[in-house]
Amino acid sequence: MEGDGKGRRLTRLSEVRSLADAHGIHPSRALGQNFLIDGNVLDILITAADIHPGDRVLEVGPGMGVVTEDLLGCGALVTAIEKDHRLAALLRETFATEPRLRLIEGDALDQSVALLREHGLTKLVSNLPYNPGSRILLDVICTDCAPLSITVTVQLEVAERLTARPGCKAYGLLGVWSQLHYEVKTVKVISPSCFWPRPTIRSAIVTLHRRPEPLLAPPVFAGFYGLTRHCFQHRRKQLVALLAKAPEALRIPADDSMGLLQRLGIDAEARPENLTVEAWCMFAQRLHDLQEVPA
Repeated sequence: MEGDGKGRRLTRLSEVRSLADAHGIHPSRALGQNFLIDGNVLDILITAADIHPGDRVLEVGPGMGVVTEDLLGCGALVTAIEKDHRLAALLRETFATEPRLRLIEGDALDQSVALLREHGLTKLVSNLPYNPGSRILLDVICTDCAPLSITVTVQLEVAERLTARPGCKAYGLLGVWSQLHYEVKTVKVISPSCFWPRPTIRSAIVTLHRRPEPLLAPPVFAGFYGLTRHCFQHRRKQLVALLAKAPEALRIPADDSMGLLQRLGIDAEARPENLTVEAWCMFAQRLHDLQEVPA
């Protein structure tokens, strides 16, 4: 490490509020702004991210720069994207002499994937804004330039969806798509008191590490996404019925789908929420193979 990641450590509520007041900053609920103000949680986040000198990191929603400061202190090259022009101005002032920070003012939903691709970023580390957090994650996870690791704070509900296993209420597209590419783990559940303004719900730090061996080959990804998207839109229906009413590229007559499910070892009465990620992969691969067979 080039530093201990503990420069100004803007984690005292009185200092955060004073700085915000001095720059006319009022946290926006619409933008999902809840600033991290707990030094211990910040340490856990940075440790979990395993930052090394020269790492190329994307940070979404840097806010007042508390995570940014520690990333730079660990020697990272940081590309940070901030939508709020007031916070972007504060960050430009705070890090005016820091050459390892590339600050972009804009919407992460429009630019995250392009930034990953253009700048060769290999890690995402962020205290993610609440409202768009899961959409940003899906965009990043499903791109062909997805980072090797993701370490973020999210709403606890989102963390539960990311790590959910078959059969539980939280199991859905977010978990299935993220677990296709990543090994996902909840590192710590965070109290609302660790943020300003204090949210009404708990949060969590989650890590996602790219699987060393992919579960599917890239040509099958589109079919996997299409299949799971269609099925989870009707998660209480049985797979046989879902395949019979699927979009044309996925449609299989009931008699044929019964045989296919049997060959894959999948219960004919199974519902989308019952299948493991590995089972979805087998399913998508088989459908891909069937489409590849000449008529």
